Amino acid sequence: MSGNTRSRRTVRLLSLTAAGALAFAACTNTGGEDGSGSDTTAAAGEGDAQVVREPTEEPTGTGCTIDSYGNGNVEGVPLAEATVGFSQSEPDTAAFRAAETKSIKDEAKNIGVAELIVTNANGELPKQISDIQDMLNQGVDYLVVAPVNSDGLDPALDAAREKGVPVLTIDRKVTNEHCTDYISFLGSDFYQQGTRAADAMNEVTGGEANVAILRGSSGNNVTEERNAGFVEHAEAEYPGLKIVAEQTANFARDEGQAVTEQLLQSNPEIDAIYAHNDEMGLGAMTAISAAGRAPGQDVKIVSIDGTRNAVQAIVDGRYNVVIESNPRFGPLAFQTLQRFIDGESIREDIVIEDGMYDSSNAEADLSKAF
Repeated sequence: MSGNTRSRRTVRLLSLTAAGALAFAACTNTGGEDGSGSDTTAAAGEGDAQVVREPTEEPTGTGCTIDSYGNGNVEGVPLAEATVGFSQSEPDTAAFRAAETKSIKDEAKNIGVAELIVTNANGELPKQISDIQDMLNQGVDYLVVAPVNSDGLDPALDAAREKGVPVLTIDRKVTNEHCTDYISFLGSDFYQQGTRAADAMNEVTGGEANVAILRGSSGNNVTEERNAGFVEHAEAEYPGLKIVAEQTANFARDEGQAVTEQLLQSNPEIDAIYAHNDEMGLGAMTAISAAGRAPGQDVKIVSIDGTRNAVQAIVDGRYNVVIESNPRFGPLAFQTLQRFIDGESIREDIVIEDGMYDSSNAEADLSKAF
């Protein structure tokens, strides 16, 4: 890698777990040289499966290869010798982030990555830029980034490109240029999550409800697409779902509780909550109880993520539906990096399939929650 003087150890074969090897083989045997092939991954352990959704149409353009990436100065260090940096966006006190970080750490260990450096931006974009720049100064060979925002990482991505360090983004997509600034985006179809949440809300309310929406933080594609998917689908298909309020609660449980308390006071007709993540939904559940109403009954709750606490609340009858957003990116992230190192073509978006929890399966599938 250009500018990296850290000594290299002798190349050794990666030590994949049996499940990881199966997933890796499934993923690498399907991609086309033009990036239009479908990627599929098998389970990497109970609750860890991330099955990649096949494209509904052929992607346009070409995929990204190690030779075409950035300034064309990527060394392609084997993962067994590499230092990989992981920049987490938000505190691991949130269950989604904790599961995501653990998955990256576990898979790095499983496959024998030489060194993994983990930082946490605590939801602050300037800190994430600084974290990434610090890791570049420490000589990382690859970066896996869960962006704080979709916009604004330019200084960090520019620095990585100049040093020949490829960047893989997970969970939130950046607005920068594919194959110039990042290899690929790994994540869910957030718009589809919103439409599925609208379907679920229609089902649990019988098609008639006054809905309040708890929005995630501003400036990222997750919030915008989860909101647009729900609102547009509800307007088109479910006229009985009336959206009476929308307010940002920043993906945080305490803010979800505070915002819901205010909304229930100002809009007492609210009888359904759609939260962009489980943390806000769980905060809403507390606020509903404090207002003397029964969460999951008097006020229906639908949210997105798949945390154990939210799924347990469904089992307890205090919550209604959770649309899964699988945070266990470790196996897929390192499989994608390995494919890139091996010279394969990587498409711009690698979209995973997500499940759902409701009263029919929450108890049986509780062990799959995070």
